Amino acid sequence: MKPSLNMEEPMNCQIRRAESFLSPLLIQPIAIGNRLFNEIFDGVVLAYDVDIPSKDAKILPGIHSYFGVRLKAKLLLFSPKPNMLLEGKVVKLAQESIHIIVLGFSSAVITDDEIHGEFKYKIKHGEGVFISRSHKRHVIKVGTMIRFLVKSLDEEILHMTGSLNSPHTGSILWLDKKLEDASPSGRSTKKRRENLENREIQEHDAVDGGVVSLDNSHQIKKSKKRKISEKS
Repeated sequence: MKPSLNMEEPMNCQIRRAESFLSPLLIQPIAIGNRLFNEIFDGVVLAYDVDIPSKDAKILPGIHSYFGVRLKAKLLLFSPKPNMLLEGKVVKLAQESIHIIVLGFSSAVITDDEIHGEFKYKIKHGEGVFISRSHKRHVIKVGTMIRFLVKSLDEEILHMTGSLNSPHTGSILWLDKKLEDASPSGRSTKKRRENLENREIQEHDAVDGGVVSLDNSHQIKKSKKRKISEKS
């Protein structure tokens, strides 16, 4: 008696194998070394989230056994375009240029003609910095996180040229502080802080004045007692 063949068994094995292969890929970041520009997606895939609506797989015909699975994927893309604002970290700085790293794998350079005229290059504590002429606290140096405008992108080497001529570019720390101070809540917080400081100064002065007046009155009473004793 020949053993009966169950055609569903190899298909179920294929499906289980497919699930075990796809499950670790469901939400994975792409390794930095594998982040390349993809022309189909018009950008660099940073991470993806895969959804498999059905566990059914289709065995594809051919010499080698392949299976097909329908799935949906959400992609996180890095796709910089001209006139887009990006953020990055300054890794090198000279009088003629500022060099930036974005997301740890893409580089950018801002040349002197794209650095706003309000920034002046100086040597401070042995290192080069760009300091705003109108806002002394607005400083760009190595390690500063900056916001810049994209001018162009070389897709092959993922290298960008940028600009600091836009009004919304520069040190992120300074830009955020400026935005916070300009907001109604920021102004009210600043006003409350100033009022509190003024009240503390007034209270301190009042206490000091009270101590002085008490000392003066005590001295007056003492002198009166001395005069009465002398008369007697």
